[in-house]
Amino acid sequence: MDIEQNEKRKKMILDFVKEPEYKPMKLKELAFILQVADEDRGVLRKILNELVDSGQLDVDSKGRYMLAERGVYQGTFIGNAKGFGFVEIEGEKDDVFIPESAVNGAMHNDTVLVKVEKEKQGDRRREGVIKKIIARGMEEIVGTFKKSGNYGFVVSDISKFNRDIYIPAEKTKNAVDGHKVVVKLHSYGEKDKNPEGEVIEILGHANDPGVDIISIVRALGIPDEYPKSVMKQVESVPDEVESSKIGGRLDLRDEMMVTIDGEDAKDLDDAIHLKRTEKGYELGVHIADVSEYVTEGSPLDKEALKRGTSVYLVDRVIPMLPHALSNGICSLNQGVDRLALSCIMQIDSKGKVYDHKIAETVVKIDRRMTYTAVNAIITDHDEATMKEYEEFVPMFELMKEVSELLRDRRMKRGSIDFDFPESKILLDEKGVPYDIKPYERNAATKLIEDFMLMANETIAENYFWLEMPFVYRTHESPDAEKIAKLSTMIANFGYFIKDGGDELHPKEFQKLLGKIEGTPEEALISRLTLRSMKQAKYTTECTGHFGLAARYYCHFTSPIRRYPDLQIHRIIKEHIHGKMNDKRINHYEKILNDVANSSSKNERRADEAEREVDKLKKVQYMTMHIGEEFTGTISSITSWGMYVELPNTVEGMISVNSLIGDYFYYDEESYKMIGKDSHREFNLGQTVIVKCENADMETRTIDFVLVEGEEENNG
Repeated sequence: MDIEQNEKRKKMILDFVKEPEYKPMKLKELAFILQVADEDRGVLRKILNELVDSGQLDVDSKGRYMLAERGVYQGTFIGNAKGFGFVEIEGEKDDVFIPESAVNGAMHNDTVLVKVEKEKQGDRRREGVIKKIIARGMEEIVGTFKKSGNYGFVVSDISKFNRDIYIPAEKTKNAVDGHKVVVKLHSYGEKDKNPEGEVIEILGHANDPGVDIISIVRALGIPDEYPKSVMKQVESVPDEVESSKIGGRLDLRDEMMVTIDGEDAKDLDDAIHLKRTEKGYELGVHIADVSEYVTEGSPLDKEALKRGTSVYLVDRVIPMLPHALSNGICSLNQGVDRLALSCIMQIDSKGKVYDHKIAETVVKIDRRMTYTAVNAIITDHDEATMKEYEEFVPMFELMKEVSELLRDRRMKRGSIDFDFPESKILLDEKGVPYDIKPYERNAATKLIEDFMLMANETIAENYFWLEMPFVYRTHESPDAEKIAKLSTMIANFGYFIKDGGDELHPKEFQKLLGKIEGTPEEALISRLTLRSMKQAKYTTECTGHFGLAARYYCHFTSPIRRYPDLQIHRIIKEHIHGKMNDKRINHYEKILNDVANSSSKNERRADEAEREVDKLKKVQYMTMHIGEEFTGTISSITSWGMYVELPNTVEGMISVNSLIGDYFYYDEESYKMIGKDSHREFNLGQTVIVKCENADMETRTIDFVLVEGEEENNG
């Protein structure tokens, strides 16, 4: 059924049911009054069921349809280990709190109907009750098998799925205590009865190398193997560019061109050429033409859309595309012909792009460079490195010049540049972390960022004005409530943000980050500021990017590892070849919303996997440092305790119950922990000395205790 026609029919039925004289009717009566032919009653029943499932209609025990009661919404239930939960409603910024007594059998990720019973008051969320479970969100669970008599049970790795799963003896697949397993759920249990399932796969023992990480990957539903149909298609992909593919392309093989990536990178999807011109500079950003090999609707394409993005974990990469493409024919490897989609920009002496050309090209990379080597040239002027890459040094120095021009222009308009240290977790051959080091951007990484940002903006603006269906990367302005909360927090450090309400400009954040640069509280306030912002996402509407202070922005530069980039490459190529007719425009208008939403969802899933793996490895690292003392910074304060971050980015909690000698309470207005009798205060950003008391691999939590006598208030 045509989606647009289906929506029109839904609206017609709702309008009819909303009329004051309407009385509840059965399907047969509705069909008669709406003049629905007998052969179309199945369609009517389907539409009515969809309206019931979405919470817009109710149906009583006699099969009569009526308008649903007000305050009922469809959403996704997010569970909590303590039994309560929240319902996220699409299109609404605030979720609905569900007390444990009102969960009514809902489990993490279920699609539910929720009735709001208490509206929002101050900082208190809306509160509701689950009225109906429309669809179960999790059919398979990854967890740890525990044997009990002649049966077993599985404890989910996702704490939000807070019920153990009963496994009958004949369905254990001979799993033993400590095995990480995948369970298929057969029932979701009742109030006094656990969910039941069967073990369908044993991933390995929890202590086996790599099993901890693959368990997280599988628990989040990230595909880690390719279907046979995909691998069969890969077999037909050539190892080298065929001469028949080169004809009609702009030949740039004589341009001096380099890739600049990390030492370990194997999927090289962007290359740069740069030269001086009479009016300024010519910057070429050349991106692997992945769409030439991943055709729309093919098994490869469907799998890439399903994955949405490559997932970069501490010990592995789960690629969006198989290695034969991502590391082979689609990777811009040194010294071989490769197909590319290029954005060649003419830039004036002030860093403004005054002209550009988008073309299908053939390129040959002269040198595969690393961030380390380029930084050694442009920052350290290291003689040995400069001699090794002697013929490229003038271009790298020109790159630094243009990069600074572009960044300066971006900063002037208000672009926000978060530059707090990230961590690199080093593992031994068994996957055990032996060190955690800060990983900071250098001049070479920033240089590539500047060039990629410029290409992405140029492409987005070009296609916005062409008024074609497109996928943009957008970032909304932050909510006023979160900004008010941030303002209160940073006021403790003597900083403030000029709140212009709906007109808040990103320059205000930029000014704040400028003021804290080099201060002890820089990392903390940078993270607090980042948390106050909304998540960027993919949309079909070009609403701008708040963080970059950009009116037009998209993701064009990484089609090997991001599906939206691959999708817009197809649109660009069809436009270049004059094939963007009404039929193709209608096609893209129908599919792009789903592509954008799916890509945003998969990006969040990949981010969660990365966070969970990092958290797990940091906990594992701290198991080897129980009893040791560390100096850290209070990064967050809640009613149940204080979180302390160490210089290596490990974070643990000091429970409020462990603060001896007084009754401590959390002051919500000032975000402080205060002693009732002693009036001792603990503030955000305060330096404290802590001892690692416990590190729990199952819950992925680290417990610190305060070393008494070291809690002076220096926040």
